[in-house]
Amino acid sequence: MSETIARLGRRLRLGVVGGGPDSFIGPVHRKAARLDDCYEIVASILSSDPTRAKEGARSVGLDPDRAYGSLPAMLDAEAAREDGIDVLAVMTPNDSHHEYSGLALERGLDVICDKPLATTLEDAIDLAARVRKAERVFCTTYNYTGYPMVRQARAMVAAGDIGDVRMVQAEYIQPGMAVLKEAEKSGGEGPRRLDPAKAGPSMVLGDIGSHAHHMACFVAGREVEAVSARVGAIVPGRIVHDCAMAHLRFEGGAWGTFWVTNAAAGAEHGLRFRIFGAEGGLEWFQENPNYLRHMPIDAPVRTLARGGPGLGPEADVVTRLKIGHPEGYQEAFATLYREVADAVVARRVDGVYAPETWPFPTVEDGARGVKFIDAAVRSSAADGAWTDARIDF
Repeated sequence: MSETIARLGRRLRLGVVGGGPDSFIGPVHRKAARLDDCYEIVASILSSDPTRAKEGARSVGLDPDRAYGSLPAMLDAEAAREDGIDVLAVMTPNDSHHEYSGLALERGLDVICDKPLATTLEDAIDLAARVRKAERVFCTTYNYTGYPMVRQARAMVAAGDIGDVRMVQAEYIQPGMAVLKEAEKSGGEGPRRLDPAKAGPSMVLGDIGSHAHHMACFVAGREVEAVSARVGAIVPGRIVHDCAMAHLRFEGGAWGTFWVTNAAAGAEHGLRFRIFGAEGGLEWFQENPNYLRHMPIDAPVRTLARGGPGLGPEADVVTRLKIGHPEGYQEAFATLYREVADAVVARRVDGVYAPETWPFPTVEDGARGVKFIDAAVRSSAADGAWTDARIDF
């Protein structure tokens, strides 16, 4: 058991909503919660049908007696137990994130929620306000920022190792939508991500663009002020967005470029950032995540390795294995769960609630992501006009 959880005297009790046995993201969340031994998954909603919910829980090794068919049912039952849940993890379709997170906050729970935070800007701003009022820990799972070498890059930028930031490039290039889906051809009911009412105003921006936007801001240590974007469908016959390209203007005047698509035939995964300052640059590629390339202006290019010498504490603290033993996507996701556990225990044991110190993405980060999506879509509709991407809380 981790030192932090030992202070509480037990693991945090986690409830999960969404992420059934056949989903991709459900097992990722459940494994991430368990990896550092900070949580015990005690309650679940893996289907809106009570019978299927119990069957789903049993199939993934969760207690079927604490498998529920709705969130109100879970919250009522768990609140009546002495061993009820402490934290709720939300991994449902996008259109329910605001509602479910809000219900959890009303019951005094801390929340871990998938991105995008909401499908409308109004809901995202509302949820941020409710989190601040409730003074509960809230994490938006921009999980790629949990990689040690991403933390190293952010720390190097903040320390001035590349000088004043001048240019930022972020891209996320996937192949999964390169071919028109059968449901799209027939007009039948397909995955929720293909339904704008459930997925939000832009499928590609909500699905992967939100990750690329947050990564750029996270590493650069500054927010996007304005965006000039083109957003739409590359694949003929598609209604939802599968590609977005944009120019960005960051706080402080840095220029940025942004390209995301899930319709790049032959691509693999393709999350990458490049950032250049007055004195050098940094480059990281998620398909080779244990290495960060540093390109100083007046010295040889060097490759920094996760777990190796010369890294800062920001990288070391989220590194689990020694150099030569690769870490990847699952560990990065687990880093956010562990950091949330640290914040929850600090609130419960020490009475410390300090969101400004949390290393993980917060509800405000989630709201900024929704604002960016809104601004990019509006910019594209205005033929790429520069559109304000800032948000006031």
